[in-house]
Amino acid sequence: MEQRQFGAAGPEVSVIGQGTWNLESGDRARAVAALRKGLDLGMTHIDTAEYYGAAENVVGEAIAGRRREVFLVSKVMPSNASRRGTIEACEKTLAKVNSDYLDCYLLHWRGRYPLEETFSAFEQLQQAGKIRSWGVSNFDVPDLEDAVKAGGAAMACNQVLYHLQERAIEHAVLPWCEQHGVAVVAYSPFGSGNFPGIRVSGRKVLDEIAEARGLTARQVALAFLVRREPVLTIPKASSPEHAAENAAAGKLRLSDAEIERLDQAFPRGPKPRSLPMI
Repeated sequence: MEQRQFGAAGPEVSVIGQGTWNLESGDRARAVAALRKGLDLGMTHIDTAEYYGAAENVVGEAIAGRRREVFLVSKVMPSNASRRGTIEACEKTLAKVNSDYLDCYLLHWRGRYPLEETFSAFEQLQQAGKIRSWGVSNFDVPDLEDAVKAGGAAMACNQVLYHLQERAIEHAVLPWCEQHGVAVVAYSPFGSGNFPGIRVSGRKVLDEIAEARGLTARQVALAFLVRREPVLTIPKASSPEHAAENAAAGKLRLSDAEIERLDQAFPRGPKPRSLPMI
């Protein structure tokens, strides 16, 4: 599994990690087994959030006895992102994931509380050893610039929506993060249930590259998303088999010609007025 630095001063983290949105909605034992299989195969970056509810508990069960292997990330909801609320939310998350620290803690999206207040809480949690780093999620460039002005120069990452049919971050967000040493973590890399189907024009190209490589279309899609250095991704897997499929993409490097074909098959489109999110 390829490793990449998580932010300007962060540790090396698996380029393919594990997401947990809606993971708790299916068979819990199977979800736990999927996360553990992912760890076995090097997908040590696990992402969750208080907004995901019981997913944090599933993560806690999956990493029991293996905490030191894991780069664990969670997020505070904007409605809880006051200074006091952030600290209380973090404590609740730590109890659910059965850990005394998080490797990174994120503001899930921007809300009504001043960024200075949330970041102050992050710094307090970091000083107390409750979190090792912090960052943001769903921030567009104006938000990122506001974050720097609010004392966010130390933010480790920006977690954003990014998949073959939604490449908006490539216009401005990704270049900004590259320039400022901020890791980009791509969530919903398969389109959250909307992976390119057989009737999508670019699917033929995706399948041709996958067949030539002896891989699956989803593995090729993941490799395309992480082709640029600051990008990591966190696909969800609801079964050990799917986890193994995702992990195999962590060693895949596409050729320039393959990247060019996919770029044309799934064009990034015009620059949007605002960053999409789900």
